Amino acid sequence: MLNLNRDVVVVGAGPSGLTAARELKKAGLTVAVLEARDRVGGRTWTGTVDGAMLEIGGQWVSPDQTVLLELLDELGLQTYPRYREGESMYIGADGVPVRYTGDSFPVDPDTQAEMDKLTALLDGLAAEIGATEPWAHPKARELDTISFHHWLRQHSSNEEACNNIGLFIAGGMLTKPAHAFSALQAVLMAASAGSFTHLTDEDFILDRRVVGGMQQVSLLLAQELGDDVVLNSPVRTITWEPDTEGHSVKVVSDGATVNARFVIMAVPPNLYSRVSFNPPLPRRQHQMHQHQSLGLVIKVHAVYSRPFWRNSGLSGTCFGAGSLVQEVYDNTNFGDTRGTLVGFVSDEKADAVFELGAEERRRAILESIAGFLGAEALEPEVYYESDWGSEEWTRGAYASSYDLGGLHRYGKDQHAPVGPIYWSSSDLAAEGYQHVDGAIRMGRHTAARILEVARVAVPAGA
Repeated sequence: MLNLNRDVVVVGAGPSGLTAARELKKAGLTVAVLEARDRVGGRTWTGTVDGAMLEIGGQWVSPDQTVLLELLDELGLQTYPRYREGESMYIGADGVPVRYTGDSFPVDPDTQAEMDKLTALLDGLAAEIGATEPWAHPKARELDTISFHHWLRQHSSNEEACNNIGLFIAGGMLTKPAHAFSALQAVLMAASAGSFTHLTDEDFILDRRVVGGMQQVSLLLAQELGDDVVLNSPVRTITWEPDTEGHSVKVVSDGATVNARFVIMAVPPNLYSRVSFNPPLPRRQHQMHQHQSLGLVIKVHAVYSRPFWRNSGLSGTCFGAGSLVQEVYDNTNFGDTRGTLVGFVSDEKADAVFELGAEERRRAILESIAGFLGAEALEPEVYYESDWGSEEWTRGAYASSYDLGGLHRYGKDQHAPVGPIYWSSSDLAAEGYQHVDGAIRMGRHTAARILEVARVAVPAGA
């Protein structure tokens, strides 16, 4: 058991916690990062499965993620574009696969008109309300007390249009059924990416990948921090009390006890309750955390001897709101001669297939992909399911969101520190919400807040 004295202890060695620790250390404060897992990276994780490199967690970089792009450049990491040449595939309400090109699904004119109308409404709300304080907008309560499912149908009677628009935020981002979160939460998701149109443009939101995998961001940050990162150390208790210099904090984990002045909880909100706080967190925090939860998605990786879909003039990009696998993309690694597909099974569809045995589930998922790309999809050389819902120290994907009515009720308090305890994760970001970019932004923001308080508590030259 290590016994450490530090200015700041960070709970969680994902991109947000490591960024905060790095910024604080650069500013002259001492830090310790306690990580429950045997690795760094949080919800980014690059693994090798049966000889294939797979990005088991978060992986994509979009042009609006400027903070991430700057950090990648600083760390010397290269990116490469997602393969997107050729035609895409769409399965609509009639269940028939259709090839298409361009940004629009091959739907009938009425459905397209309704999709355009809903997109324009969401773009307008995202621009008007923004990502920083959506809970403070005059329309916040109105939009937060209607589910996204019902808001869509309030504005359109075209079911295919509603399902297609819902796909981009429900299954595609929040990984919850559209009836389980509010229209305000959907607007925040859109505003965090710059617009709803960005979310519907796979060539924007899924633009590039990092050569060698996104986890390298965390690995390189942890390398800079060296022995200040302690793995296999889930935090059990945080005890604090005021003292003459601000606060005295004691953090006890399985691998270390750290005496510090500040704590950063750099884990998703659903894990806050895994720690015992003394004194207990305020009522407001207890209530708020119970209204934040992660969604559920199976990220499916299928590796083939060659990218067979390209020979047929297909990009590997597939959509079908009613399909078991709602999205499929070419996820072939940089310089790899093999072909890799990644697909996503979200929310209630994931519930259903998890009731199946492993082989039956694999067959159902591959048959769904084959419905887009043909029978060759049924026989991958490597098949793997990323199941973050079963991860002890995550318990869902991709990030937390509020239940119906929770965002306008609690959002203004989600960043509020409790004494020396601060909160930092992509789940709490404005721009870059639920992405690595947002995690980095939150890490920098939280470090800056602590530095401001620390400088007041201990004046220069003291």
